Amino acid sequence: MRKRLKVACGDCSLQRLCLPVGLDESEFIKLEKVIARGKPLARGKHIYFPGDPFTSLYAVRSGTVKTYSVASDGTEYVTGFYLPGEIIGLDALCTGVHPCGAKTLETSSLCELPYDHREDLAERVPNIAKQLLRIMSQELHSDEKLLMMVGSQPAKSRLIALFLSLSTRLYRRGYSATEFTLSMSRADIGSYLGLAVETVSRLLKKLQDQNLIEVDHRQIKLLDIDRLREMVKLDFE
Repeated sequence: MRKRLKVACGDCSLQRLCLPVGLDESEFIKLEKVIARGKPLARGKHIYFPGDPFTSLYAVRSGTVKTYSVASDGTEYVTGFYLPGEIIGLDALCTGVHPCGAKTLETSSLCELPYDHREDLAERVPNIAKQLLRIMSQELHSDEKLLMMVGSQPAKSRLIALFLSLSTRLYRRGYSATEFTLSMSRADIGSYLGLAVETVSRLLKKLQDQNLIEVDHRQIKLLDIDRLREMVKLDFE
């Protein structure tokens, strides 16, 4: 049985990044009444599988989540990495079925917005529809940049672009823009960027040799973020 989240949005440090952005106090209270939070999920736990019926949207409260699709031969392809304050499940809104699966990359907590409350919520909190449209627009913009990156950028630029994307998103959440932990494996990074694991490892070493980054297991330090930005002609703001 999920425990209801009493003052989750009002007390949450992520409220300026998540669904409550732009809601007034009365709308805040109404939103909190339908949002639920379960126990933290351990690393590798599924939130939903490909093909599952769409029942809820989820906001990452802590930790990191990856989404993935499954090819006809059973191969998994990573489609996204989600940080605290980001929403997963939006790609199922049209069909009512999740085209991708989602699972945790580390111990993670989620806020759940049951979709069966959508009509009541839209009536009570009109601005929530605007928020969902805003988030969906951001998702589409990110997808377009990813397609551009994977389709036209050399392998090294793809990896740098991922680091810069993580840097920007973590900085918005109050974390360091230059030092962070990669919760995803090199295999996941390779799958996401369309690169072999060996290529990811080789590029990490090359970037270290060029004094652009430091790598200590999964700890990454960006030594010259301005130079890295110059090497990748994509905007992550």
